[in-house]
Amino acid sequence: MQPDRGSASDSLSERVQDSVCAIGQGMANTSVSMSENPADISHDQHAVRLAKLHDLRAAGQDPYRANFPATHFSDEALQAYIEGEDNTVKVAVAGRLVVIRDMGKSQFVKILDQQGILQLYVRKDAIGEDAYATFKKLDIGDIIGVPGTLFKTKTGEVTVRAESYTLVSKALHPLPEKWHGLSDAEQVYRQRYLDLIVNQESRQRLMQRSKIISHIRRFLEDRRFIEVETPVLESTAGGAAARPFVTHHNALDTDFVLRIATELRLKRLLVGGFDRVFEIGRIFRNEGVSRRHNPEFTMLEVYQAYSDYRGMMTLIKDMLTSICREVLGSTSIKHAASGQDIDFTGEWREAKYKDLIRTETNDPAWFERSKEEKIAAAEKLGLKCAPDWEDFEVTNEVFSKRIEPTLIQPTFVTHLPKQLCPLAKITQGDETTIDVFELCIGGMEVAPAYSEQNDPFVQREMFAAQAGGEQQNIDHDFLLALEHGMPPAGGMGVGIDRLCILLTGAESIRDVILFPQLRPSEAK
Repeated sequence: MQPDRGSASDSLSERVQDSVCAIGQGMANTSVSMSENPADISHDQHAVRLAKLHDLRAAGQDPYRANFPATHFSDEALQAYIEGEDNTVKVAVAGRLVVIRDMGKSQFVKILDQQGILQLYVRKDAIGEDAYATFKKLDIGDIIGVPGTLFKTKTGEVTVRAESYTLVSKALHPLPEKWHGLSDAEQVYRQRYLDLIVNQESRQRLMQRSKIISHIRRFLEDRRFIEVETPVLESTAGGAAARPFVTHHNALDTDFVLRIATELRLKRLLVGGFDRVFEIGRIFRNEGVSRRHNPEFTMLEVYQAYSDYRGMMTLIKDMLTSICREVLGSTSIKHAASGQDIDFTGEWREAKYKDLIRTETNDPAWFERSKEEKIAAAEKLGLKCAPDWEDFEVTNEVFSKRIEPTLIQPTFVTHLPKQLCPLAKITQGDETTIDVFELCIGGMEVAPAYSEQNDPFVQREMFAAQAGGEQQNIDHDFLLALEHGMPPAGGMGVGIDRLCILLTGAESIRDVILFPQLRPSEAK
């Protein structure tokens, strides 16, 4: 279930959905029977369309124009209509034909553009007999441009009365029709352009992603954060514990890795006097694929000097509330899996990691137990732990598999084991934990944040412990930067893809990425 976005948006959504569902009605433009095999239908229609293309060129027409002087998107045309003043407002619109209703000497057609659906009315006596004859040969999927005036039909639909038309791009393949659609889930991702044409839900979700990212930028810039760009190619994979992709730089004759985080570069900017910085960038981790993981993903990282992890709590709460209010039109969403309403303006729970573990295992002495005892207890909870796992990894398996999926309402899980992040400040009074939080919503981690470690000596020790003493895996230049003095700071990462899963009600990370990674297609 999608959150309420207001009546205007709902009306547009209904118009687009009704019209796109009618795509199949326009298949009668060809002589192919709907009872035939869909693959045969596509092949036959391709041949028919190629013949039409040949006829157009033989008649001296260009079926692939360089431009068309459109003046309005569909939504702008609808808004431009003046009630009671039919045919006084001139527009020029362009889009893909998705509905054709032939009425003999006239046709009602609908085009789809970036902003939605718009109806056109085309009459023989308005555009001329010859032009109308060629217009009737158009196919569903063709892209046209039409100048005309606005009027309202008897059913109350704002429509463009065409004065002429221009075919700007001939479609040689039919669109997926309403009964068969795209043949399988992979085709949705592999041929995303078709998905965007015929699937209004997918189209709306992916457009919302763009709006969410745009709003994040404005939100941070209004708070005097500076957007920066840092290198994708790095000599050392730092800022996270992940397996990198490796590539070779021919000119330098050196191997580089694709970045697994932007953290260490952004914190160098704190040293350089950029007190509030953020980057929305692509991150690459050569690891598994799942409903919530993609090897290439988008991450927001934000750093604020003279703040800490609690300052980041305020920032993320204000940011998500603002996104919901301004982009979604509601400060609450429905979590599909649990059926719960998530209200971002309510109280956000705060719970310590250790307390959650003790409660889930029903063992107040959990953190005093040996690793072997913890593995045995975890197995009783239905978890599988390898004997060579570190102690903290066994505990974190309990958290990630038994606790995190239950955290539907916004929850700050604080004070995690220090082994999970070597870049955070160690908690005063408990040297086994760090001053961090993981924000969990909808049963998944959305944003980790922490008080940044700015002591170069402690940072060197933490790096060495994580790298197992292998110096080549330590970013020595970053340590040198810290030795020049980095102000105290709060830092936070927000997985944009996961955030979009949460806010749009998507089922998979692939549903919020325009072009997710797939195995190469065998089709040539």
